[in-house]
Amino acid sequence: MTVLLLRLAGPLQSWGSSSRFARRGTEAAPTKSGVLGMLAAAKGMRRTDPLTELLRLEFGVRIDQPGQIMRDFQTARTLDGRDSMPLTYRFYLSDAVFLAAVSGEEELLRGLAEALERPQFPLYLGRRSCPPAGRISLGVHGESLDEALTGWPWLAADWYKRRASRSVRLEIIRDVRPGELSSEVLPDEPVSFDPARREYSWRSVVRAHVDVDNDDPDRAGVTEHDPLSLLGG
Repeated sequence: MTVLLLRLAGPLQSWGSSSRFARRGTEAAPTKSGVLGMLAAAKGMRRTDPLTELLRLEFGVRIDQPGQIMRDFQTARTLDGRDSMPLTYRFYLSDAVFLAAVSGEEELLRGLAEALERPQFPLYLGRRSCPPAGRISLGVHGESLDEALTGWPWLAADWYKRRASRSVRLEIIRDVRPGELSSEVLPDEPVSFDPARREYSWRSVVRAHVDVDNDDPDRAGVTEHDPLSLLGG
């Protein structure tokens, strides 16, 4: 098994799977369609290009730092200034950090890792207004998606770790596998990014949790029951 690991962090992120009209929401974690779209942009794929090879990838994400929901509303007018357009409400995740993983053929993953280092198109975290902070690729590793998501060190910011307890429980969301019962179903499996016929199918996911150690040496020493702990033990 081979897996490509991604660090998804930035001041703002927005991963919508069911946004409509004037309300543009965000999921609590990166969507598969959003991450595959980012990988396609790194490779220089056009929106009209087929997604065949990317759709073979298994996807999972770990919520290392959930961030906070922010709401913004935007106004617009016609070019002549005479008419107002409808208000739009847009939701974002502020100060969130995620560990994402895609599993598949090693040659494909190594090509994607190289593309992330020299992307052909600008990369963003769900929306064009959400650029990533720092490098995205954490490299290609010879392990399974589950091993990577449960064994990789905690990626939260130092200030966040200092306020957390000795051990933290992180949520993992990944593609369901044959024979498994899904936790929920999302309209998040991309079929086409073509603006003329953008299409998504339903994606079944499994939710799980993993306990990881807080390795921050300056941790404040809160206990698992301290109300100041952000995650609890």
